[in-house]
Amino acid sequence: MNINPADIVYSKAGRDKGKPFVVISLESELFALIADGDMRKITKPKRKKIKHLKLTGKSADFVAEKLKNGTEVTNKELKKAIAEFINGTMA
Repeated sequence: MNINPADIVYSKAGRDKGKPFVVISLESELFALIADGDMRKITKPKRKKIKHLKLTGKSADFVAEKLKNGTEVTNKELKKAIAEFINGTMA
């Protein structure tokens, strides 16, 4: 399974282990920038090795659309995407 911007992932290592994040962008084949809108804001995403991320197979479609169009994504939208994923209401 490949990792893409707007994918919902879990951290597998570090202080944030077990927490859900949204992939903001891919820096290279090794690193991704992730944020959750709470502790890690969209303006200062966490640089994390992809091997330390667990893919969920879910993607935040409205975030993906905004990232693709170059529109600004807000912290509130990231929190909403993660909440929908956790509550099981994500399409």
